[in-house]
Amino acid sequence: MATSNWAIDASHSEIQFKVKHLVITTVTGNFKEFSGSVEAGDSFENATISFEANVNSIDTNSEQRDGHLKSADFFDAEQFSTLSFTSTEFTKKSDDEFSLTGNLTMKGTTLPVTLAVEYGGTATDPWGNVKAGFELTGKINRKDFGLSWNAITEAGSALVSEEVKLIANIQLVKQA
Repeated sequence: MATSNWAIDASHSEIQFKVKHLVITTVTGNFKEFSGSVEAGDSFENATISFEANVNSIDTNSEQRDGHLKSADFFDAEQFSTLSFTSTEFTKKSDDEFSLTGNLTMKGTTLPVTLAVEYGGTATDPWGNVKAGFELTGKINRKDFGLSWNAITEAGSALVSEEVKLIANIQLVKQA
């Protein structure tokens, strides 16, 4: 089976995370700088996927919070400036659903994670570039990766949830 190389089209992609704050609202953040590649056949089944994000590009719409997230309390961006993902399995579940398993590395800790993937389709843009779209979703526990800072409110609940929802909308562009 012939394979093609694809790269993330960063201008048409987004990498987000969502975390409960005070257990009553959700704060959304994203990484502004990231890259990735995919090696796959036409069906994308058994694709090989790699991804990297610059921790210093984190944006939660609050400079103070972003600075705290970059500190040793959370990502420790000075020592661990990138987070990365390398696939170990990409399994087709139906025409437009896949399961993606791989190793996620954050703050020096590497653990397996599994994400649900929805394939949006493939299209050719007006300039002849072949594009493919995917939405990835999943959850991790931030404490598993050493992002363990928290505070307790007067009512006894955690300031920041341990569960982090991951959402990525990815557009790939086929390489020549």
